[in-house]
Amino acid sequence: MKKLFISLIALPFLLASCGGNVKNAQTATESTSSETKVVENKKVKMILDLDTGVDDAMALAYALGHPNIDLIGVTTVFGNVSRNTSINNTLALLDMFGRSDVPVYAGSDRPRGAKQAYAANAIVENIHGKNGVGNVNIPQSKREVAKGNAVDFMIASAEQYGKDLYIVATGPQTNMGDLVKKEPKIGDKVGKIVIMGGALIVKGNMDELAEANIFNDPVAANELFTSGTPLTMVGLDVTLRPTLTKADTQKWRELGTKSGKAFADIVDFYIDFYLTTNLPGCALHDPLAVAVAIHPEYVTTLSLPMKVGVDKQNWGRTVADTHRMNDPKEAYVKVAVDMQVNEFVTDFNAILTELFSKN
Repeated sequence: MKKLFISLIALPFLLASCGGNVKNAQTATESTSSETKVVENKKVKMILDLDTGVDDAMALAYALGHPNIDLIGVTTVFGNVSRNTSINNTLALLDMFGRSDVPVYAGSDRPRGAKQAYAANAIVENIHGKNGVGNVNIPQSKREVAKGNAVDFMIASAEQYGKDLYIVATGPQTNMGDLVKKEPKIGDKVGKIVIMGGALIVKGNMDELAEANIFNDPVAANELFTSGTPLTMVGLDVTLRPTLTKADTQKWRELGTKSGKAFADIVDFYIDFYLTTNLPGCALHDPLAVAVAIHPEYVTTLSLPMKVGVDKQNWGRTVADTHRMNDPKEAYVKVAVDMQVNEFVTDFNAILTELFSKN
């Protein structure tokens, strides 16, 4: 029934894009439910590319707590906060969990063509706080950012770990655009690339068309989407469905641990913003992207030849490219359009609660 539901939603879009080519529309629907789960107790190597605001912090915690993820490093980018604040937040959060062994690398501090480093505006600060973590004061790390840059670290890690390496990017795609330009075969070398960003069959959260991560650097995102690199797009089509409430965060607070209390306060700030919208709690954008990397069965996808609008009228729009629709080789972007909400939320809560209970 789920496959039929997705097919019915997507069919008008695909028919419009294909000029009525029903055959192509039917073959575009793809369920990931048949994909093999990661073997229990076998860890994959993972790099997170973060613009560390509140949902990135939760994504980081999920990766640290998941038994099948070995987080080998974090690369940073601007977005919810400046690049430098992203670095500081990431180092501080890693220290909170006793993971000072995980290196943090500096990525891009501005979108394509910008003359100055990015700084978050008042709207973003209202969502994530001025410091990116809900205005909660967390002890700053004494560690410094790792030597080298984000892209070189990802390329070196791909050479070292090959298909065992997964890359999950949850901010603007500037670092990822740089990555595919410097190493065009990165998609063939690593096991999986997953991004949080975009909106295919729902409206954006910046305007009617664009989602924030893509909006902040559509040029870089288009470089990634049109590079031939296989990837999974986890966008607003699914990330607005699972939510976290203050009843959930209260359970973290009641653990009585430093991390449990801190994350309860951090996420409550985020929830307060979402309560001004039509959602009952905060969305779990970035944690879902990490979960999809390790649990592809959580989502159903459409394989499409995607592109990103870079002109004024379509700025940041993620859409199928009609000029490539009839070439199956071009459908290398898997777009998540449906998900198993309860399974993910249960998994997410269990992993974070266990992590917070120990720290």
